[in-house]
Amino acid sequence: MGDGFHDAHMDGMREMVKNWLANSEIVEYFLWFYTPMALPLATGLAPIGEIYDCMDELAAFDFAAPELIAREDILFDRVNLVFTGGRSLYESKRDRHHDVHCFPSSVDHAHFGRASVPDHPDQAALPHPRLGYYGVIDERIDLALVAAVADAHPHWQVVMVGPLAKIAPGGLPQRPNLHWMGQRRYDELPAFLAGLDVCLMPFALNASTRFISPTKTLEYLAAGKPVVSTPIHDVVHQYAQIVALGQTPQAFVAACDVILGQNVEEQERFRKAAAAVVSATSWDCTASAMGALLMRLESSELLIDQTLPNRMPAFAQLPSHSVVD
Repeated sequence: MGDGFHDAHMDGMREMVKNWLANSEIVEYFLWFYTPMALPLATGLAPIGEIYDCMDELAAFDFAAPELIAREDILFDRVNLVFTGGRSLYESKRDRHHDVHCFPSSVDHAHFGRASVPDHPDQAALPHPRLGYYGVIDERIDLALVAAVADAHPHWQVVMVGPLAKIAPGGLPQRPNLHWMGQRRYDELPAFLAGLDVCLMPFALNASTRFISPTKTLEYLAAGKPVVSTPIHDVVHQYAQIVALGQTPQAFVAACDVILGQNVEEQERFRKAAAAVVSATSWDCTASAMGALLMRLESSELLIDQTLPNRMPAFAQLPSHSVVD
């Protein structure tokens, strides 16, 4: 989690940020941190405010940089606002700062909710039923569970789309009906979704998943696809009424069986319920709510002289090191 912010890189990156601000003639700006590892890049800068956008408990991930926790402690002491990417993170961080706000993942309706998308050619030849996942494949994925789903019904086709991180290709289970598609572009994901009968969230229940709030939950639902997940805290808290849950391999497979056995009327009821859940959120709403909080900061006498013009400052984002879930 810290390779991009190694101390050896910091001087060069600080100079790049300084030059970018000067060349862009930006004098009023917020610093927006996605990771505590970027903290040294703020040295010498004079923002009118700082935001920590905490999207995951990065310290719980394998091979996390040892200095990450110390830098996060400093961030909590210095920033003006903290945003968290889910309910669990909010509950974990809300006592560490006086101004913490929960912004769970939302969804790009236009991208994932299109009515008619052709099947992806790389899976078009696979028979149905197809059950699939997309996202990073790392220590958060229960590979034994994925293998168990493939083993339970050899006629099921299990499609796994996404890059490997901290897992060697040789560590992936191999089955004739288990298909590892590798990393794909964002614009390919709706085509993979279009050809799935059940969407999977086979997350391991461990320290690295304790605080995740998977963005793909709403993306799956926006595509009108039924979802089976392990009981991740934020999924249970927000989506238990629409997402099927299975803690053990047997329960997970059974939930998939139930979905695949639904009749046309049951499928239509699900699609309507999924559409209702998805319609309650959007990235535009999230951005607007965040913007209102930033405007509150901008107008604060604690931050800027009230004679300055009333306008939204630039955001100097240092730098994005978000975790794709």
